Amino acid sequence: MFIAHLPAGYILSKLVIQRDAIYKRSLVGLALVCSVLPDADLAYFYLVDQRRHEHHDYITHTPVFWLAIAGVLALGLVIFRKRVWLIFVLVGLLSILLHLALDSVAADIHWLFPFSDQGFNLVQVPALYQPWYLNFVFHWTSLIELAICVLATVLFARDQFQERLQ
Repeated sequence: MFIAHLPAGYILSKLVIQRDAIYKRSLVGLALVCSVLPDADLAYFYLVDQRRHEHHDYITHTPVFWLAIAGVLALGLVIFRKRVWLIFVLVGLLSILLHLALDSVAADIHWLFPFSDQGFNLVQVPALYQPWYLNFVFHWTSLIELAICVLATVLFARDQFQERLQ
């Protein structure tokens, strides 16, 4: 996925955050940030690794990494009696896992790491075009991205319309 992570995070926020949630705007913002957070490893990919390894092979693209972070955060919140903030951990984790699921459409994601190095994806996108990104643009999976973007746009427009009525 190239452009659908952020719109998918918005859609997820609309599904899991109640309209009258106390921290609604903060939760939506968190969902948006976390929906692209695994791709922060692109800085390392380009600046340090010099594109020698596929960035989906980095630890930041494994569920166990994010589950461990969420577990530590949740445990800290429980220990310090701040359970009301657990919703932030949940929304963040769901957004990150959604990112990984969307990447799994056309890229190998190591869902079973560290127990297995096997990558899982829905389809292999053949390398037919140059530059490389055109292989994804002209593949049928780009229609999934387009649908996600259209749905997010419709939901956003509906929300803006409803807010103006209030």
